[in-house]
Amino acid sequence: MRWSEPRWAGALPGKFVVALATLGPLGTRLPAPGTWGAAAGVFYVLLFFRAVPWPTTVVVTLLASYLAVAFTGEAARRLGKSDPGEVILDEFVVMPLVYLGAARAFAGVWPEWAVLAVGFAWFRVFDILKPLGIARLQRWPGGWGIVADDFAAALAACAALHLTGWVWLRF
Repeated sequence: MRWSEPRWAGALPGKFVVALATLGPLGTRLPAPGTWGAAAGVFYVLLFFRAVPWPTTVVVTLLASYLAVAFTGEAARRLGKSDPGEVILDEFVVMPLVYLGAARAFAGVWPEWAVLAVGFAWFRVFDILKPLGIARLQRWPGGWGIVADDFAAALAACAALHLTGWVWLRF
C-alpha cells in the first residue's frame, strides 16, 4: 500500500515548518530531543486532556498525527534527512494515547504524578527500543514513518501502563 504524504506544508515558510516540527529549541538545542518532545507531550496531556473522554482524545490525536505527518515529512525534506532526531513533533502529539483510560483505571491507586511518570517511562522504552514490529513502521516513507512508529509506541506504552497497574494491584 502506498499512501501519499500531505504536501500542503511545503507551501509554508521553511523556518516555520522546521520550528514547529522541532518544537523550537526543544529539538534543536537540548540533548536527547525525543525525551524532551515526550516530556512536552506530558504537559500537553495535563493542559488539554485531563478531563477529556477517551474517544475525543483518540480523534484529536488522529487529527494531530495527520498534521504531524505533513510537518515532520516536510521538515525532514528541508533538513535533508529521512528521520531527523531533532524533529520531535511526533513524540509530542501521540502522548495523549499513552494515558487512554488511565484516569479511571488509576483513580485512588496511584497519584497522578506516578501515572504520568510510569506512562512516560514506558513510552520512552517503546520509542527507543522499537519492539513488536514498531521498527518496521519507521521504514514507511516520509512523515508517515516518522509518526507511525511513535503512534504505535504510545499504544504499546498505554497497554504496558495498564498492565503495570494491574500487576501492582495483584501483588
